[in-house]
Amino acid sequence: MITKALTHPKSIVVVGASNDIQKPGGKVLKNLIDGQYAGDLFVINPKESSIQGIQSFSEPSQMPNADLAVIAIAARYIPDLVDALIAHNNTRAFIILSAGFSEESLEGKLLEDRIVSSINVVGGSLIGPNCVGILTPQHHSIFTKPIPKLDQHGCDFISGSGATACFIMEAGIPKGLTFANVYSVGNSAQMGVEEVLQHMDENFDPEQDSLVKLLYIETVAKPEKLLKHASSLIRKGCRIAAIKAGGSEAGSRAASSHTGALASSDVAVDALFRKAGIVRCYGREELIAVASVFMHPRLKGKRIAVITHAGGPAVMLTDALSNGGMEVPSISGPKAEILKEKLFPGSSVANPIDFLATGTAEQLGDIIDACEYDFDQVDAMVVIFGTPGLSEIFDVYEVLDQKMKTISKPLFPVLPSVLTAAKEIEFFLSKGRINFPDEVTLGNALAKTFHVSQPAAMESDALQLDHQAIRAVIATAHNGYLAPEKVGQLLDLAGIKRAGEAVVSTVPEAVAAAVKLGFPVVMKVVGPVHKSDVGGVMLNVKDTDSVAKEFGRMMQIKDATAVLLQPMLRGTELFAGAKKEDNFGHLVMFGLGGIFIEVLKDVTSGLAPVGKVEAYEMIRSLRSYKIIQGVRGQAGIDEEILADIIVRLSALLQIAPEIVEMDLNPLLATSDSVVAVDARINIAK
Repeated sequence: MITKALTHPKSIVVVGASNDIQKPGGKVLKNLIDGQYAGDLFVINPKESSIQGIQSFSEPSQMPNADLAVIAIAARYIPDLVDALIAHNNTRAFIILSAGFSEESLEGKLLEDRIVSSINVVGGSLIGPNCVGILTPQHHSIFTKPIPKLDQHGCDFISGSGATACFIMEAGIPKGLTFANVYSVGNSAQMGVEEVLQHMDENFDPEQDSLVKLLYIETVAKPEKLLKHASSLIRKGCRIAAIKAGGSEAGSRAASSHTGALASSDVAVDALFRKAGIVRCYGREELIAVASVFMHPRLKGKRIAVITHAGGPAVMLTDALSNGGMEVPSISGPKAEILKEKLFPGSSVANPIDFLATGTAEQLGDIIDACEYDFDQVDAMVVIFGTPGLSEIFDVYEVLDQKMKTISKPLFPVLPSVLTAAKEIEFFLSKGRINFPDEVTLGNALAKTFHVSQPAAMESDALQLDHQAIRAVIATAHNGYLAPEKVGQLLDLAGIKRAGEAVVSTVPEAVAAAVKLGFPVVMKVVGPVHKSDVGGVMLNVKDTDSVAKEFGRMMQIKDATAVLLQPMLRGTELFAGAKKEDNFGHLVMFGLGGIFIEVLKDVTSGLAPVGKVEAYEMIRSLRSYKIIQGVRGQAGIDEEILADIIVRLSALLQIAPEIVEMDLNPLLATSDSVVAVDARINIAK
């Protein structure tokens, strides 16, 4: 819990402070002093009576009360110190900069646990240990650089890594990005990124607080909390971008099913971020670019005018925008001709609008005005303007700043001459502006922010299944893959249509079942997980002799226990599945089925519970969505049926959380019907 003693302390004690500002204790004290902390400031250091002009005490019992303690001493001494500060000084907030805790050893973990226990007993707050501290308008309890000038309308930044927090600020500040509050949570022994975000959500003031939140996360420890408070903040008008590191395939686990192979903790993170409406980034520069886009007015459409005096960057930006699903619309007509007359011969207004290397500040103003007032096909503008260094361009950047104050359409400046026009760019940034030095990075960020999903609606009309009957099936099942008849029972209870079938263990049973189902039939071995890999699937079996022959062959396959018969159906092969992923819950997955799931891996995922709106988004975000719509004269597939299956699958998982993996592969789909032909369900109680 974040307390007022942490955010607005009336008194702070720095334990381990020194006159050596090359050490964390000395540096954090200097930053507090330089930051003009307004409360009472004390030091604990038994070797000194005064440090950097601040009174120093030998031990907690000798000094006045202190709301917040910032600690930079050896780990082994800290548990006793925390107890003493709580008992003698009524201290209720702690920032522990020191390392040597759970990140290092079991002994360190025990020290950390003891500290957390002591602080929890009194309802206190702990940031760290093993962090660089926090930076707020109230106090600069941080021992690193940079220390930016804080702006209440800048970005709130929460980081699981202190060094990364510094590097991200180093990348953003020279571009003009500002920060409001910075929290480095270190080991997150008591509070992590999720708890700080919760505090920002529960205490959000739309008039005073930043509308942009940046996160750097190495472990999503509490996905439900992150989802809840990120979604809430975004619904309140905030925008959130996050890096989640550590998601490579090197960390993935082996799995026995298609769903298990395609799902991973990183896929779960993607699904969580989409559900919350968080823009996921994969590096510092991308995070800074997205944050900088957030600091500009929101895009109301995806049609961008590219205004440039240099052809190459405009082409690269146009490619980036187009590849990201944005548009660079053609501009023509009488108003375009009027604009062209104001430019030098050879200029183009077709979009990109290229007014040549000799273009002037006045011409730039004319172009911006035309895009604002005359060209309805333009939703936003990007201006690319650098210099070869032949003359100063203060007037260009002055016009750019003035136009940004008056126009209603968003305008994003790309000022690439960060060395040659350093003085002019500094002049532009001094007006509170932000620069995007690289046009492709900006183009990618614009596309990513425009296409981000809104937080998933908490739908009240949740699907109601027969809870008691589903629990009865699970209660009688053993761990592992369910028998076909139990799989069928669960699909029926979930309301998912399946093909008629029979499981047989003798030749006479097989022949009788085939006659009853009607020829041709499909025969599948029961037992092996991947049937087609072992020759355990035979299609289009047309007569009783073939049924008997195939039955005998399949029962010779290793691990075969029976044979499943189904009528031969046709349609587009689709896939739906689910996997339980650690503390994220269930991932619901959907895509092309059959062998294509292995070849194309065109699969989308959602974090359960999945509502109808999310289900439609999953379907429509497939690369192969045009197949579902219908191509080359083929009828499309009823999306309402597909969405209903996804929602029903999600509802089944909510009632039966013991399901750890589930494959419906293939689902055979026609224009008016979707049937589950093969299904596997793996449970773990």
